[in-house]
Amino acid sequence: MLAFLWSLGAFIVALGILVAVHEWGHFYVARRCGVQVERFSVGFGKPIWRKRSKSGTEYVIAMIPLGGYVRMLDGRIDDVPPELESKAFNNKPVLQRMAVIAAGPGINFIFAFFALWIMYLVGLETVKPVVKSVESESIAAVAGVQAGDEIVKVGNRITPDWEAVNLEIVSKIGADRASITVKNSAGIEKELTFTLKSWNFDPDIESPLSSLGLKPFRPNPTLNVAFVGEGSPAQTAGLMVGDEIRALNGEELSSWENLVNVIVDNPGQEISLEIERNGQQQTISATIARRDTPQGQTGYLGVSPSFEPWPEGYVFTHQYGIIEAIERALDKTWRLMTLSIEMIGKLLTGDVSVKNLSGPISIAQGAGTSAGYGFAYFLSFLALISVNLGIINLLPLPMLDGGHLMFYFVELVTGRPVSETVQEWGYRIGGVLLFMIMGIAIFNDIARIT
Repeated sequence: MLAFLWSLGAFIVALGILVAVHEWGHFYVARRCGVQVERFSVGFGKPIWRKRSKSGTEYVIAMIPLGGYVRMLDGRIDDVPPELESKAFNNKPVLQRMAVIAAGPGINFIFAFFALWIMYLVGLETVKPVVKSVESESIAAVAGVQAGDEIVKVGNRITPDWEAVNLEIVSKIGADRASITVKNSAGIEKELTFTLKSWNFDPDIESPLSSLGLKPFRPNPTLNVAFVGEGSPAQTAGLMVGDEIRALNGEELSSWENLVNVIVDNPGQEISLEIERNGQQQTISATIARRDTPQGQTGYLGVSPSFEPWPEGYVFTHQYGIIEAIERALDKTWRLMTLSIEMIGKLLTGDVSVKNLSGPISIAQGAGTSAGYGFAYFLSFLALISVNLGIINLLPLPMLDGGHLMFYFVELVTGRPVSETVQEWGYRIGGVLLFMIMGIAIFNDIARIT
């Protein structure tokens, strides 16, 4: 329950920030173009806070935090008095109207850059992409990747950490091959070719790396308990942080993995654990709980181990001065933008399945997870969602900013507005398509958690 509330709170904060930023872009440029703004609302539904400025704009925070809007004076839907006709949105030149509409997505990209810039100034702790093991006969194994190799490039993009590797690997979906540059422990680099024709990647059951046969390096777990879940079978049994699990069902444990294998394979079974606590030996009993997964029913205990220390040099921090942080933020923002466009293209061509679409539940989970890791990770999450929000709003669907821009571009070229009949049909079709996409995304979210 606590995890749900944390994710919900982080989601509301993240969405509130991004909606406010997006709508502020429309608002700011509209005011600069002399448009009368009637209302600036973050959220929909009943207002929970409102204030009217001297300029006549009503600022609102509403109950449903799933969007927002800027309500401008418009002669097509308002009775505009003669003295305000020059301030009506529909009476502005077409280039000004286009600027007002484009400002929303545009400010999303600017915000993403700013968030990443702050992130690089604050510093983001991360890990070098060193391979721990390679699954035999996998795509990575056939290409020649070996345990201990560090992935330094995917294509022509430098990959300093696993996040960068993941982004670049995902960008290769639909390609026949990909070039990967690795560096071994002796510092010798070599370029390998991944043959991807038989690559089947399902994000619901595996990561891009595991689908290629790669397992990232991580220190080995110890037999010491580092976390006990609230209300979990482990807590019910009496396990505590700091306990060392020495034996399972009377047999000495050699690794944490052995314990996990027994727990996963025996849902509902009672087990006996011999532990050492404060130098004293104890024996406790626990009943393994059941959990449904896409692969079937598995067991879980609700306990996590501590890990051995990272080798020297494996963990480092992305932290830079003001100028270099700007360069890094610009590069990262541009890469997120191009990758988002590539993924939309692959979705249209069928290289990416509609099952990969994510909705508000997945976003909420991502917000909660990133916020739990710290401020810098939350900034990175905000930048990613802000870029995606900007790209999606530029799609040429009449209910989105991109659809309005499409109509205004036609007007700019032809010299006359698109007819109201055409616009009305466009809004209907765009609305149906948009709600279909939203429905698929929400269905995918529900499928992932059931």
